[in-house]
Amino acid sequence: MAWEEGLIASIRLAATALGFSVVLAIGQGQAAETILGGSTAAGDCYKAARFGGTLSAGIDRCTLAIQTEWLSDHDLAGTYVNRGVLYMSMAAYQLAQHDFEQAMKFDPKMGEAVVNHGGALIGEKKYADGIAEITRGLALNPEEPEKAYFNRALAYESLDDLKSAFYDYSKAAELKPNWAEPRDEMARFTVSQH
Repeated sequence: MAWEEGLIASIRLAATALGFSVVLAIGQGQAAETILGGSTAAGDCYKAARFGGTLSAGIDRCTLAIQTEWLSDHDLAGTYVNRGVLYMSMAAYQLAQHDFEQAMKFDPKMGEAVVNHGGALIGEKKYADGIAEITRGLALNPEEPEKAYFNRALAYESLDDLKSAFYDYSKAAELKPNWAEPRDEMARFTVSQH
């Protein structure tokens, strides 16, 4: 695309952007981490983070797995990520941040932990910190990078960096063409050459 090559001189929001607010790409399926093995509570935790259900019951299953089940470092990190995703779904961003930080201690290269940590920071309106975390997490190849790009776009837009926001919305749409939200966000922009 030409705008990626530096030919676009300005990107501005269309008039429909007046009601913009940050809504993170969280909830059903948000960067949950697969847990393998016969662990019942950790498996239930994964299913709650991946497919939805009662948040408090999912959090309880995650907590039970963390406290009582033998899990490899990778699976323990994944269980913390899954519980953090559930906390983010409740807008409990500080609890989510704590869980993502715990996950990073057990598996520092788990991209889902890092990008979700960035998402929780964005939820707390710590946009620059969130952008930095998501950028770091993208380098770790998370399973659903389109959600990381979408959340980073929200942060860029909140900081009035419209060119970067448009690029990240475009990247999210490119990575997952059937996902409507990035396309809807891009439709609010007017791209022009000068």
